[in-house]
Amino acid sequence: MSDHLFKGVYTALITPFTEYGTVDYAALERLVNFQIESGIDGLVPCGTTGESPCLSHEEHDRVIAETIRFAKGRVPVIAGTGSNATNEAIRLSQHAQDAGVDAVLLVNPYYNKPNQLGLYKHFRAVADSVSVPCVLYNIKGRTGVNLETDTLLKLANDCSNIVAVKEASGNLSQMEDVINRCHKTFSVLSGDDNLALDLVKLGGHGVISVASNLFPKEMVHMVHSAMAGDFETAERIQTYFAEFFKTCFIETNPIPIKTALAHYGHCQEIFRLPMCPLEKEEHRATLIESTDKIFDAIKRGEI
Repeated sequence: MSDHLFKGVYTALITPFTEYGTVDYAALERLVNFQIESGIDGLVPCGTTGESPCLSHEEHDRVIAETIRFAKGRVPVIAGTGSNATNEAIRLSQHAQDAGVDAVLLVNPYYNKPNQLGLYKHFRAVADSVSVPCVLYNIKGRTGVNLETDTLLKLANDCSNIVAVKEASGNLSQMEDVINRCHKTFSVLSGDDNLALDLVKLGGHGVISVASNLFPKEMVHMVHSAMAGDFETAERIQTYFAEFFKTCFIETNPIPIKTALAHYGHCQEIFRLPMCPLEKEEHRATLIESTDKIFDAIKRGEI
């Protein structure tokens, strides 16, 4: 594991907003400090969970820069800089590099659904435009296109700074294929909390987590235990979190996790349209019940 640049638990940060709809940088700083003080391995601003499609370019740039400033070099920051337009992804990535980011996270181009050649050319163009490490982000469910393993392998071989993938395809067979075929120093991170333990068992290297926004210490304990081969401890912790992992997606991410964070005082329950509060009140009750169960277990010393 020591040869891998990225391993462990990286939090896919929410973007908190004020009652006026602007980015709440004070809340973001508190969240960054909470994460780092809880032992998180790294931070990922401006991803799906950060409502990046709803941020202006200026806000996107500043959220990344401020996250870097708040982190103060204590943990790596991997900035979400992907786009369905290659030139826009290049601009965002170059800005993040200039701001001092440790790596960039590049999602599959979405909506326009490029073929595998288009994916290769897109990711290579962005990787060639920066010198920082690049983490590719494969999430067919949101982008409509799957980054095939052969394409990923070619990119990793042809671009020395493509060093990792966030695998959110939901396909464990594909994830295992990536792990087995990529260079031994290439990092494979789960994009789904509920598959993180399974991925580590297959030889993967951690998770970019939604749940760790609220439970960073516990997610680190679970994943680090698994990485150390202590699957008994990891599976015990996962048992407590299984329901919460499901409720984090009871409606579209990041609505549930931001709702839970707001309930416990980390931010305000404010979203950018078209994202909005939970549609069904029974979902809110289920969400808070699942989080309360975890906090109760923590108080009892069971996690």
